[in-house]
Amino acid sequence: MRGGFMAGLRKVVMWAVVAMTAAGGASACTNIVVGRKASRDGSVMVTYSSDITIMPRLLRIPGGEHKEGETVEVKGWESDEVRGRVPQASRTHSVVGLINEHQVSMGETTTGGRRELRDRKGLLDYDALMMLVLQRAKSAREAIALVDSLCREHGYGSGAETFSIADKDEAWIMELINKGPGQKGIVWVAARVPDDCITAHANMSRITTFPLDDPENWLYAPDVISFAVEKGYYDPSLGRPFSYRDAYHPDHGPSARRACAGRVWSVYRRAAPSANFSDAWFRGEEGAEDYPLFIKPDEPLAVRDVMNLMRDHYEGTPYDMTKGIDAGAFGSPFRLRPLVFHVDGEEYMWERPISSPHAGFTVVHQSRASLPDAVGGVTWFTPDDASTSCFTPLYCSIDALPAPYVAGEYGKFSWDSAFWIMNLVSNLAYDRWSHVFPDVQAAQARREEAILKMQPVVEESAAKLAATDPALARSFLTSFSVSTAEGVFRDWRGLAETILTRHLDGYVKDSDGEAQETGYPEKWLREVVKSRPGQFTVPARIGLTDY
Repeated sequence: MRGGFMAGLRKVVMWAVVAMTAAGGASACTNIVVGRKASRDGSVMVTYSSDITIMPRLLRIPGGEHKEGETVEVKGWESDEVRGRVPQASRTHSVVGLINEHQVSMGETTTGGRRELRDRKGLLDYDALMMLVLQRAKSAREAIALVDSLCREHGYGSGAETFSIADKDEAWIMELINKGPGQKGIVWVAARVPDDCITAHANMSRITTFPLDDPENWLYAPDVISFAVEKGYYDPSLGRPFSYRDAYHPDHGPSARRACAGRVWSVYRRAAPSANFSDAWFRGEEGAEDYPLFIKPDEPLAVRDVMNLMRDHYEGTPYDMTKGIDAGAFGSPFRLRPLVFHVDGEEYMWERPISSPHAGFTVVHQSRASLPDAVGGVTWFTPDDASTSCFTPLYCSIDALPAPYVAGEYGKFSWDSAFWIMNLVSNLAYDRWSHVFPDVQAAQARREEAILKMQPVVEESAAKLAATDPALARSFLTSFSVSTAEGVFRDWRGLAETILTRHLDGYVKDSDGEAQETGYPEKWLREVVKSRPGQFTVPARIGLTDY
C-alpha cells in the first residue's frame, strides 16, 4: 500500500475501531445443520457464527501418538488462558478450526438454562471441551460420548449449550447443562438430524419431548429425567410427557423468542418458503406453535446457499432491518447494542439477525463421504460479519494456516490481519449501506463463485494424490488453502481502498471517476421534514442554486 493512502485512511480506521467497540454485546451464536440428502452434493454441513466481542483464534492442532502419563493444556480458541491440564489421549487427530482430519466438525450456541445449575469451577469451558473432543473423535457418535465422559471426569464450567456435531455420514444436535455446583457431569439429550432435513438453533433450547427407545436417532443421559424429578423441575404424576426444554430452560418468554427463535424462523422461511412458516411464535404471540425441530428444504442446498443463509437480516419480511426510519437514510441493518432499550418508561427491542456486526468469525463446515477424509472435510472460514466478508476454504488435512488469518490482536488495528481488514470493510459499509453494500456483495459473489467453480478440479487432483501419496496431497491442499485465503485477504484490503476512494465525503464516483451527488431517499427526507416543521422550508420566491 502507498504510505499516502494509508495516512488518508488513518482517520477512517480509528472511527471503525470506535464503532466496533460500541457494537459490543453479549456472547451469542447461530448454527444451521444440513443432512447429506438435504444438500445438493451429498455434503453434511454445519454453520457457526461466533458472535462474541473478542478476536477468536483460528487454530491448527496437529495430531499424533502420545505416551502414557502425558497431559494436555485445557484451553480453547477464545483466549490463551490455560484453565488446567487433563490426561492426554494415546492418539489424537489433527484439527483445523473446528473440523478434524476425520471430517468430524462442531459448532455451538449458548442457551443459558437454569442459573442454579451453573458451576464455574468445572474445568472444561465449552470451547476447550470442543477442542478436546475434536482431537479424540472419529465420528459424530463418538464425539457425543466424549462430551459426556469428559464432563463427568473433569467437570463442565460453562452455561448450557446446544452443540452441532457432524461427520461425513450424519449430523446431530446435542443439548447439555451442568448439574450444579460441586457436581461433575452433565444432563443431556442428542437428536440425529434426518438425512433429508435441516435444523437451526440460536441460543435457545430446541429439544422438547423425545422418544426413549430410538437409539439410532436419539441419545440421552441415563438420568436426564430422574435428575429433573430430583430437582423438582418435572413431576411425572401430572401425566405430562417429559420435555427437556421445559425442565432445564423454563424461561423462553417473548424476549427470548424474539432474539433467538426469530433466527430459526428466518432460516426455515428461506429454506422452505412453500411451508409458509408463521412468525407468531417468535413474535411472542400467546398460543402460537413452536417451529419443528427439523424441516425438509424445498430444494437441496448448495454450499453457497448455506453461506447466504448466514448473511440474513430478515430481508423481504416485515422485520427487514434495511427498512424503516431505524435503518437510517441508507437502509443499514446495523443496530448498536444493547438489543433492549427504553423510551419514556416503555421497553422495546431491536431485531436480532443471523448476520451480526459483532461476529468474531463465521464458518460453514462441509463433510463428504464421497471423498477421502483429507479432501472431503473443509471449513469455509471468514472473520467478522458474514454479510460483509468473504468465505475461504481450509481443508481439514492442511499443515499450515494462512498468515493473515492468525495475525493481529483485538486491541490494535493491523493492515496485516484478516480480522481487521474484514472489520474495516464492514464498518465502512454499515452507515452507508445502500451505497456501499452493493460493491461488497459484488466482490463476494465474484470471489466465492470463482473458488467454488475451482473446487471440483482441485479436489479431483487431491483425491488422486491421496490414493498414492497422502503427504503430497496434504501439501497440495495446504498450498491451495493458504494461497486462496491470502488472495481473499488481498482482495478485501483492495476493496477497503476502493470503497473509500469511490465513496468519498458523501459523493459517489462514476465510471469516469467524477464525483456525483447522491442526496438522501425521499422517504427518509419526508420523515426529517416532519420531525422539524418549518426548519428546512424555503420561501417559494427564493430560487436556490449550488452553494
